[in-house]
Amino acid sequence: MDLVLHLADDYLLDKVWARLLPLDDHLYASLPTSANFTSITHLSQSTWPRDYIPRQIISLSVITLVGIHILYFLFAWLSYKFIFNHEMMRHPRFLENQVKQEIQSSIQAFPVMTLLTLPWFQAEVMGYSKLYDNVEDYGWAYLVLSVPLFLFCTDFGVYWTHRLLHHPSVYKTLHKPHHKWIVPTPFASHAFHPVDGYLQSVPYHIFIFTIPLHRLLYLGLFVFVNIWTILIHDSDMVTGHALEKVINGPSHHTLHHLYFTVNFGQYFTLADRVGGSYRQPESSLDPMLEIKKQS
Repeated sequence: MDLVLHLADDYLLDKVWARLLPLDDHLYASLPTSANFTSITHLSQSTWPRDYIPRQIISLSVITLVGIHILYFLFAWLSYKFIFNHEMMRHPRFLENQVKQEIQSSIQAFPVMTLLTLPWFQAEVMGYSKLYDNVEDYGWAYLVLSVPLFLFCTDFGVYWTHRLLHHPSVYKTLHKPHHKWIVPTPFASHAFHPVDGYLQSVPYHIFIFTIPLHRLLYLGLFVFVNIWTILIHDSDMVTGHALEKVINGPSHHTLHHLYFTVNFGQYFTLADRVGGSYRQPESSLDPMLEIKKQS
């Protein structure tokens, strides 16, 4: 997020902050000499310089909210339009006005999820993470291997977080709102209780504060995580493909929404196999069969 903030400052936010809080020459002359007010370059023509924490927090909040709305509506719409089987909307457990409810739930969750995530982003901007810029620091082999490392580590983290959210002590309050969507559409991908959505994102933040990862690669993976989350919520039940027992895809997550206690993983089936919660997708479990019965 520090890279995104830097680019946003370069191309937009410096001008916005300069207009909102323009630099006053007399005020500048009276400011105490400190790390925050050392040069007119760092002030970026605003009384709030780039490294001023309140400015960073506000900027990060706006960037995050705008970004998640763009990601959500763009890719959920694309999946809904071109991948999601609209016949699923005739399923007996598909709710009235469900798509509208899914979107409303997501929009309501985004501000609180953003607020909860801000400390991680702020710590990243302040340089406390293990993100790095130069490939030469760890080499190309590590760069390539860090992708499966990120996916497997966060998958296990999400698995156990997700499974704990199904514990009776917290399920009704935190996770049941997401399981309102028995037959979800891609718009259900982010339709969480905000604390639920935040907790399932924590493994991704922990990773970059414990394991080195290239900054640009992390940004790409962060976008991928959100797109993948959208894609596995299309109620699909395509079975028999080569990676079915390895990749935890839409068919697996469809079973999770139908039966609640299986396939908690995000990307792979390994965590579910280790945790004893794996269920193999089968054509006989396809929710489309319920629709055909009505025909």
